[in-house]
Amino acid sequence: MEMIRQNFIKLFAIAVAVLISGQAFGQNPSKKERFVAASDELVAQEGKYWKRTPIPVPDDIVLETSGILPLPGKRLLVTTRRGEIWMIEGAYDKKPKPKFSLFASGLHTPLGIVSAPQGGYYVAQRQEVTHIEDTNDDGLADSFKTVARLPISGSYHEYAYGPVMAPNGNMRVTLNVAFGAPNQAPVPWRGWMVEITPDGQIIPIAAGLRSPAGFTVTSDGLWLYGENQGEWMGSGHVTQIDKGDFVGHRESLRWSREPGSTVSLRFEDIPDSGDPIYEVSKRIPGIKSPTVWFPHTILGISTAGIEEDLTEGEFGPFTGQFFVADQGQSKILRMTLEEVKGVWQGASYPFREGFECGIIRLTMGEGGSLFAGETARGWGSVGTKEQGLERLDWTGKVPFEIYEVKARPDGFLLKFTKPVDRTTAADPENYSISNFTYKYHSKYGSPAVDFMKCPILKVEVAEDGMSVRLAAVCLREGYVHEIKAQGVLSKEKSDNLLHDTAYYTLNQFPYGDRIIPFDSDLCVTAVSPASSSEESSFAKLNSEKPASWDGANAQTSFSLGTVPGMKFDKTLLEVSAGDRVELIFNNEDDMLHNVVICKPGTGQIVGAEALQLGVQGLEMNFIPESDDVIAHTALVSPETTETIYFKAPLEPGDYEYVCTFPGHVFSMTGILRVLP
Repeated sequence: MEMIRQNFIKLFAIAVAVLISGQAFGQNPSKKERFVAASDELVAQEGKYWKRTPIPVPDDIVLETSGILPLPGKRLLVTTRRGEIWMIEGAYDKKPKPKFSLFASGLHTPLGIVSAPQGGYYVAQRQEVTHIEDTNDDGLADSFKTVARLPISGSYHEYAYGPVMAPNGNMRVTLNVAFGAPNQAPVPWRGWMVEITPDGQIIPIAAGLRSPAGFTVTSDGLWLYGENQGEWMGSGHVTQIDKGDFVGHRESLRWSREPGSTVSLRFEDIPDSGDPIYEVSKRIPGIKSPTVWFPHTILGISTAGIEEDLTEGEFGPFTGQFFVADQGQSKILRMTLEEVKGVWQGASYPFREGFECGIIRLTMGEGGSLFAGETARGWGSVGTKEQGLERLDWTGKVPFEIYEVKARPDGFLLKFTKPVDRTTAADPENYSISNFTYKYHSKYGSPAVDFMKCPILKVEVAEDGMSVRLAAVCLREGYVHEIKAQGVLSKEKSDNLLHDTAYYTLNQFPYGDRIIPFDSDLCVTAVSPASSSEESSFAKLNSEKPASWDGANAQTSFSLGTVPGMKFDKTLLEVSAGDRVELIFNNEDDMLHNVVICKPGTGQIVGAEALQLGVQGLEMNFIPESDDVIAHTALVSPETTETIYFKAPLEPGDYEYVCTFPGHVFSMTGILRVLP
């Protein structure tokens, strides 16, 4: 009892300290507590351990890479969104001067390629899965046979990804929903993973997918698929998927009554309540929660290819783990998994940024070379190029990293790639744990919600210094747990962690021994930073005609829209100084956008500050607290409109307007010219 009493006193003291200083987390987050965007310095540090080599592409080839298949002899077969397949030789060279040979053309948006057991290749086109073969060995495909026709209505968003060969000799394909249509599953199996037999039979496997750009089957036979934020998807994630699963997107259930359906849930079973999907799944059996969340804008904005590291150390110290591509933020993430009480869960980590273009495909080649296939047309990316192919190689140096996070009944076990300094590793002040979740609803995406700090009560450092156990309270099943290890040094005190934050999705508490008593939790709910910025930021958001106009109409009215490629449809708007302005923003795109009017020369600065808002960014419309912001819209959902009213600045000049949604500011920009 005395131990429990002392522990409660300690916990109460921690909670009071959090409350006293805790406004920092909730209402005025410091730079240390915010999620800070990767800097050039961090990218350079990452490059010391994994070297990035762009593969030169001839000027007359548009290599919008959509699929990569390594072939014997250090060759690559690459599909492109333009409908071509290229044979590439020399991509493994230290200083590549590759040779490109056109293998096939005239395909319709092929988004993957795999070797066929009988010879030749399977390719998933938009409308079918095709067997392609070079029957006379002249280097050109001459046989194109339809294996299975994929249902399609004509929506531009009806992509087909894969195929991936299944252990049973069949192949699997994932099918996008038809975004933007009144019915997003207008034809059978949209939003499903399907299996296709060699004779063309289509077998539905699982439903609820939205934009499943990446999926794989692991060496242990687990099927994993990656998802993008959107309707019913609060943030990007990876989910372990079994036959009969429903993983979230309600529109796919329009076909669950069809013969052959493996899913018993119906469209009308899914509530549009906004409750977290984990909570809804407890009330409605058959809904499957994500295995690992990738917090939106922090660990990417558009989850794509998934690749398991089976190189036995040729690619570095993370053998058996997974690398996940992000298209929008042009980077690669890392993921670890564990099975707890029959449920898969795990953690996501930063890994490598700084790529030239958005990455949609990851493929491990010979000798531990990881190839990244890139494309941005119509989708946009942080990397400024529109297309490309890059190679990533381990330099042989081991970084000081969080190797893996595993759940414990009362906290987490952090394993490291190198021994830690015991003094810094044993100090609870060098760690923090907090958790949050996302809304599950038909709206596009979700802000991170329901933040809570998890006071750390005990830290145990392993004798060999390779792991640390953190015991905390306020941990919650179904929530994403942000685990920071800032201040922990390597044994020689020479290295900080290359990346000091991990995000663990806790679907189940494991069995095992506790190292702190099981007390009633004394938890502190953290207030979102949106609260502090609401008055200053949202005063610049006027969606109703200001009362100060005294009934007068706008002197200038603009209609601003979007065009494919993440661009505004107008790049120059002109007003007179001091004009009353009405701006009508029509978001005709398939992703969230805003319009932020900034002081001259500050658009990119404001965009960078928006990226630093981290998981709270959506709730704040990605509008940073900045004197450089003059007026702005909220985040406007796809195919909707918002009107704002503001007074033009009195000082003539070229004011910038940008979209500050992460990754968009580079291409979505224009000038509001204020005339004398």
